[in-house]
Amino acid sequence: MTQSTNASACILRGPCKTADDPAICTRLCPHFIALHGASGAGGRVSAANIPSDYRHVTVATSVARRDQAAAYAIVDRYIATFDRQFEPDAGGPEAADRRIKSLYLYSREPGTGKTTTAAAIANTYLIAHYIGRLKRDRQPLQRPVYFLDVNEWQTLFNAFNRPRVPDHIAEPASDAYYRSMEHAKAAPFLVMDDIGVRDATDAFRGDLHAIINHRVTNRLPTVYTSNVPIDELAQVFDARLADRVRDQCAVVTFKGESKRGVRK
Repeated sequence: MTQSTNASACILRGPCKTADDPAICTRLCPHFIALHGASGAGGRVSAANIPSDYRHVTVATSVARRDQAAAYAIVDRYIATFDRQFEPDAGGPEAADRRIKSLYLYSREPGTGKTTTAAAIANTYLIAHYIGRLKRDRQPLQRPVYFLDVNEWQTLFNAFNRPRVPDHIAEPASDAYYRSMEHAKAAPFLVMDDIGVRDATDAFRGDLHAIINHRVTNRLPTVYTSNVPIDELAQVFDARLADRVRDQCAVVTFKGESKRGVRK
């Protein structure tokens, strides 16, 4: 009987030269542990907050590629810029041209593969960061990537901002909310999933703007997903926030109808 490897559980299976060697590709591999933890549910992938359904998907393996060829042609060119993270930032217009830009993944319909693609891009950045740092004899960051589900984040906000919320509910929700906010500001690469939330309070909108403004000001790339056209984002939030999202950001349109419940 042929012994299997641990490759299917590791996002490094694509670039790894020993992924087909069962004697090396095991859960004891130090690179697997660094990215996924000893249990397979920790490490840098867990710290990135990638949803569990997407923790092993990359741009190369994404199922959305099949139905979104035009979008993935842009995504493929985009991920080719990830080595720029290792270039010194000298400032000026030349540096702006070499910057890793942001992306706005849009479709009017839900379920067209935007979140899958955003997670795949995030994992691909994480791989490029991890391997690139090791090649340069530098320690990879513990959280080079962060995935912020904006709807879940707003739910946390509501949990401690309603009247008469018990302390045992409000305090953990508040802690988780502000911890996510700090991670979203600090991560070199961020996904903001479902940016087009509606019925946002001024306070929540202010926190959302604080994240985006911090990242734009510090030239940190962000991938947004939304069912709202970028030109209509000002109607959901305000013109100032919409302008910040558009800065150094390319729009990638996803076509077709929802594939939820269809893909195997």
